[in-house]
Amino acid sequence: MLEIIKHQLLSFPVGSHSPTLQDINNTAAVMIILHGDPHDPKLVLTQRAAHLSKHAGEVAFPGGMWEKGDKDLLHTALRETEEEIGLAADLVTPIAMLPHRSPKTSDIKVFPFVGLADTPLKLTPQPSEIAAIFDLPIACLTEISRYKYFEVGKGSEKVELPYFPYQNFRIWGFTLHILVDMLNRTLDSQIQLRYPDPAKLHRLRQKDKNRKAK
Repeated sequence: MLEIIKHQLLSFPVGSHSPTLQDINNTAAVMIILHGDPHDPKLVLTQRAAHLSKHAGEVAFPGGMWEKGDKDLLHTALRETEEEIGLAADLVTPIAMLPHRSPKTSDIKVFPFVGLADTPLKLTPQPSEIAAIFDLPIACLTEISRYKYFEVGKGSEKVELPYFPYQNFRIWGFTLHILVDMLNRTLDSQIQLRYPDPAKLHRLRQKDKNRKAK
């Protein structure tokens, strides 16, 4: 499986990309780390700490915002990965940079990089940012019947969002979108998820922000 993924990712070479001057404050990079048995590879995910002001408790890739001293966006992804989970940059072999995306309710541009690492990994969560680190077998994500939906909002503003349950974690939102897109591109997984109207989702998030601000 890993060889197929690597071959398909040749279409997305790693380049030396930096944010434009106008995007310098709203650009981030994340690292999709693949490791383990080539026939049954896993990827590394984190659960964000519960006390964070944004996306608390959510599952995410290691990564974060561009900083002024970063050489390029790959440097951003590797630096943040080391800071968050203790995986040194020289232990990761970058193999691809996927098309950048923005979360549905944000104008932040996120650049996902794919990297290989040798097992066993010795990872240590940064407690100020990360509550947990876990491995997710890629094969699990190809099982379309395992995807589910949960409701948020009330009344006419209620929407359903897709998620993938794994152990005690709920993988959804931007992280799930990136993973499904990668699997569809590399393994032809043909995973088709239903997403609500972006405008409706934006209104729901805005109401939630207003409620928390009171």
